[in-house]
Amino acid sequence: MRLLVNIDHVATLRNARGEGVPDPIRAARVSEEAGAAGIVFHLREDRRHIKDDDVYRLKNAVTGLLDFEMAATEEMIRIALDVKPHLVTLVPESRQELTTEGGLDMKKVYDDYKNRVVPAFKEAGIEMSLFIDPNPEDIELTAELGCEAIELHTGVFANARQEIAIAQELERLIRGAKLAHKLGLKVNAGHGLDFDNIHRFIQEVPHLHDISIGHALITDAIFRGLYNSVKAMNDIITK
Repeated sequence: MRLLVNIDHVATLRNARGEGVPDPIRAARVSEEAGAAGIVFHLREDRRHIKDDDVYRLKNAVTGLLDFEMAATEEMIRIALDVKPHLVTLVPESRQELTTEGGLDMKKVYDDYKNRVVPAFKEAGIEMSLFIDPNPEDIELTAELGCEAIELHTGVFANARQEIAIAQELERLIRGAKLAHKLGLKVNAGHGLDFDNIHRFIQEVPHLHDISIGHALITDAIFRGLYNSVKAMNDIITK
């Protein structure tokens, strides 16, 4: 089980002033120095945080795993094939959302992914992970496509406040992780995980591989520094 740090919000802060700082590539280096196994970034169609130049600089700077989150548009596929990250995580995307709001609708995207998306990344030798809700049918369709991994959407669990809702979503995540593992898929997870909910999540959900965390680390880093925040989260996950 490894920590991957999403550095999108460092770019968001940089873009607020347009003066080049803070530099997301420096944030990536600090995160790796603090123990992160790799870096996650999401290049969106509207370029609201990560920019094209950031992608290429991250490719040159990151020494661990580089996870390129993206919508499966022709533009993003072209950029990913050029950059050749270790992993692409395919996510749904809309201009109106503040952040990714849920998993892929696998029934809707299955044929397109099978005929257009998966073959492109298979030919390039780039691993694929699909960001999905813990629904058995979606997990099974991901395996049928020949993808290497899923990323379980943990946002519902993270946003739940009542114990019954938390327990219900944890049970869905547990069942989803077990099914994915049985089908030979690597089980990644992310969205909304923080210093409060991470303990219970990693203690109860099995077969976890890469845990992607961004917003919680960047907000915590405002008060105690990025190195300290990443190190603290990495200690929780690895120990």
